[in-house]
This record gives sequence, structure tokens and C-alpha cells, in this order.
Amino acid sequence: MPLCCGWGLRGRLKGAQQCCRAITLALVCPAGNKYVPRAILVDLEPGVSHVGWVEVDLGFLLGALRWHVASGPRVGQSGAGNNWAKGHYTEGAELVDSVLDVVRKESESCDCLQGFQLTHSLGGGTGSGMGTLLISKIREEYPDRIMNTFSVMPSPKVSDTVVEPYNATLSVHQLVENTDETYCIDNEALYDICFRTLKLTTPTYGDLNHLVSATMSGVTTCLRFPGQLNADLRKLAVNMVPFPRLHFFMPGFAPLTSRGSQQYRALTVPELTQQMFDSKNMMAACDPRHGRYLTVGCHLPWTACAIEEWNEADASTCRTRTAAYFVEWIPKQLKRPMCDIPPLGLKMSATFIGNSTAIQELFKRISEQFTAMFRRKAFLHWYTGEGMDEMEFTEAESNMNDLVSEYQQYQDATADDPENLGQDLPELVHFSKL
Repeated sequence: MPLCCGWGLRGRLKGAQQCCRAITLALVCPAGNKYVPRAILVDLEPGVSHVGWVEVDLGFLLGALRWHVASGPRVGQSGAGNNWAKGHYTEGAELVDSVLDVVRKESESCDCLQGFQLTHSLGGGTGSGMGTLLISKIREEYPDRIMNTFSVMPSPKVSDTVVEPYNATLSVHQLVENTDETYCIDNEALYDICFRTLKLTTPTYGDLNHLVSATMSGVTTCLRFPGQLNADLRKLAVNMVPFPRLHFFMPGFAPLTSRGSQQYRALTVPELTQQMFDSKNMMAACDPRHGRYLTVGCHLPWTACAIEEWNEADASTCRTRTAAYFVEWIPKQLKRPMCDIPPLGLKMSATFIGNSTAIQELFKRISEQFTAMFRRKAFLHWYTGEGMDEMEFTEAESNMNDLVSEYQQYQDATADDPENLGQDLPELVHFSKL
């Protein structure tokens, strides 16, 4: 919905021609000036396919592709039952070929296919199991295209599914290998924002999804609209990912408003800048002050006068204030794509993308929950019964621990001792993308 409103769409085009220059990135108009999404909706449970647009953790949406309303979403028959193995090896494997047929068809119809955007949850069975299966299949067929995912991390505060740590760890094991950019949207952070910042006593999935949609809309603004400094998927990856495995981003958004509320006053540029780097505005439950930024992207959908206020001096001041939280051996880590089309209802906003070593806190939390169950082999029979082997769990756990160690290594590295960078990496080579 935020994407449609940004273009001035209510089923039919009502926006300015300038705003709609790149509208075919996410929407297509077959006939009659009536737009439909360019997406594929997939779910293994037939009873929830009709709400796939609004319920983030009931499946996933594959962007930059076309979904014809007449053909409907791709739906399984029995569901994955919160079991990663069913989504990856059995139920999902039966459906994935038909999904790939649509992917091939729509990819061939693109003038210049840049990449794929996939939104999925890592806590259930479909988004985690079949989602990572689809990612690996697309990677095999389109190895030179960018794979970008919005991955919703599980939290006990939002869901009571006990096997979520298993599903998330097995999924991260796949995402490390097969994606170029992964935005980590943490259910725990979303819940804390709703409860502490927005003062919602009982946040619903709709409240959480409102934050997700605002962040995703901000991240893709410079893809969808013209601007002074634009960033596409490949430019973002080149500037944000210094090492292939370290492509897990911490997104943030400012200003934060609850669903249906109105902003009380327009924020100034310094206020937006301060909120943008505030841990309370991060969509991942990690404190950036506990780590160091490798790179940072600030998407600024502002009006022309606001863009004039944000000049190189402001960027320099921003870097100076937060210099202690940046690694010293990467110069000019701040990327600033700009666009003069602000989100609907806001005069100015700022979307933050941080590649920070503090993201290891999220992986540590999931890893601790995983280890507590796996050491006792709890619930393991549900996965081995679908054809999995215990060694896959061991490898996934080892890969996540190696990822945490790698983040910590680059956090501790200094420019005065560059030969230590990568010194302890030989044991990680067998996991790296070549």
C-alpha cells in the first residue's frame, strides 16, 4: 500500500508523470490504465493465500516480477507446519518448479533484469524453508543477478512457536551463501518500537507490518523515483558490502509514527539525522554502539529545499559525531542517495541502512536459543522425519558461529595492523561464495 500511495494509485493512476517514471519496477498496467503488482505470492497453506499482502510471516513476495490476478497466487495443499524441512525438502520442493516456471517467464519479459527482491519470515516453515529453496534455485539460474531479501527474524515476544530458532538458524545458513543483500527486520525490535516508542500496549501484526512497510518503502525509494543521487540494487551492494559474507544490514526509519496517526510537526534536518542513528529507531534488536559500522547508507526522500540543507558539511558533521562507531580502515563509509519524493503524509523522512558488526547480537540471540534445544535433540525428530540429517544442524550452527566470529574480527581490526585482516579466515573459506 505505501508503494501505491507513493505513486498516487488507487487502482488507477492519479499521480504526476514525473513520479511514475519508474512505476513499472513494481507495477504493470496490462490495459485500461489499471495497475496490478509485479509480484509472485507463494504459500504452502491454502487458507492464508488471500492475505499474503498484509501478513508478513505467512509467506513471501518476490519483487520485480509479475503476478496476474487471473492466475492467482501459487498455493500448496497442506502447509509447512512451522517445519523448515517440509518447506525445503518435501512440500516446498513439490511446488518450487511451478514457481520457477513463472520466474523464468517473467524474467524473460523484462527489458533489463537487475535482480530479485524477496520478503519472507525465518520463523515459520514456508518463508524459511521454501523461501531459501527458491533463493538457491534462482541463484543457480541467474548467478549474475542481485538477490536482495527482506528477512523477518523471529522473537518469543511476538510468536510462541518453539522451533523458531531451528528454522532461523537453518535459513541464515542458506542466506549467507545465496544472497547479496539481506535486510534483517527483527520482530523483537518491531515489538519494542510499538510498545516503548509508539506506546501501543498490545501491538498487533498490523502495527508491526506498518513499520515493515514504511522501512521497505524507504529502502526502495531511490529505485522507484528519480532523484539527484540514485542507488540501484547493484550500486548499493558494491558500496555497502565490503566482504561477501557480511551482507546483513540493519535498517532503520525516522520519524516513527503509529498506524493511522498524524505527525505533530515537521522535523528539522538535524533532528532527522539524530533519530536516524538512534538505536531506538532500528528495525533490528541490536545496539550499534556495541559494534562498529563497516558502511552506512542514508536514503533521503526529501523536498528540494531540504536537500539543500543537507550538504557536505552536514554529512561531515554526522560522520564526526559518530566517528567512534565506524571502522577506521574504510574511508567514506557514508552513502547518501537522494530523492525529492517524500513518503505519503510526511514532508521529510530518512531511511537508515547500516552494515554494522553489532548485528552479531541478533545472531547470538538466535544461536543461544538454537544451542539450548539442539544439545538435547529436542524436536529434532520432526525434521529428520522429513529427510534431514543431524549434520545439517551442526553445519548451520557452525556457520552462524563463524559469521559471528567474522563480524567480531573486523570490529577489532585496526588500520595500523592490516595484515591481521583475514589472518584467521582460512577455516571460513569453505563457506564463502566464490
